[in-house]
Amino acid sequence: MTKAIKKQALGRGLSALLKDPENDIKSVDDKNADKVVGNIIELEISAIEINPFQPRSNFNEESLRELATSIKELGVIQPITVRKLDFNKYQLISGERRLRASKLVGLTHVPAYIRIANDNESLVMALVENIQRHDLDPIEIALSYQRLIDEIQLTQEQMSERVGKKRSTIANYLRLLKLDPIIQTGIRDGFISMGHGRAIINIEDLDVQTDIYQKIVSQNLSVRETEALVKNYHEGQQPKAEGKPKADSAFQIRETQKNTFNDYFGSKVDIKVAGNGKGKITIPFNSEADFNRIIKLING
Repeated sequence: MTKAIKKQALGRGLSALLKDPENDIKSVDDKNADKVVGNIIELEISAIEINPFQPRSNFNEESLRELATSIKELGVIQPITVRKLDFNKYQLISGERRLRASKLVGLTHVPAYIRIANDNESLVMALVENIQRHDLDPIEIALSYQRLIDEIQLTQEQMSERVGKKRSTIANYLRLLKLDPIIQTGIRDGFISMGHGRAIINIEDLDVQTDIYQKIVSQNLSVRETEALVKNYHEGQQPKAEGKPKADSAFQIRETQKNTFNDYFGSKVDIKVAGNGKGKITIPFNSEADFNRIIKLING
């Protein structure tokens, strides 16, 4: 008898133990709990309900069919994980794809690890295990992190320890949730990458975000090109410094106007122009009579 057959037989034996009302296990302290908790047991699929805390919301149909074909030929290689709710009633913690695929091929039983956990523990286990998967999209991962913050009150530091990710990595995922919902959907559907999203998030205006998103998709822009686009946007928003008149412009003002003033006042008028365009006009006079003459000219 092979090791796999022995495990299967053991799983069926434990399954029978769970169906005995006199041996209903509700906590780790109950009789025979050590034989059940943490062991692989063949469970009826009909006794398993879907986990309401499941972070995954999208299931690729083609990928699911491929998994179903594999299960039909080889069986469920990796057991699912469930928690016991009541007598012969279980709730899925992780492995929804395997459970769905098993249903597709008409299986009535599936191998499972049994856990006894409260709702918070169940949520943490489901979220942490799913975050570790490679086929979750960035928005699903971000939502999982956010649920750990909102529902379990975990800090980013605590999450870092739980999931084995750097705190900065967790923060980058969470920032994606500040994107316009249209852009979040674009990331989930694969139209743009997380890198594109991280570049766009540096713009607060949601309308501008969506404009840039549309350019990325229509022009097939790379992440680097997107970063340049965002940089140009920010530079365009900066107030421009007042331009200083060129030196030759100031010289032109002095020379073209000096003769006009000299002729009008009959004096050698001095005109000074600063680099910022400001200046002053000095009108000299030789006597009180000359001063009164200039005053009359000014007053018209």
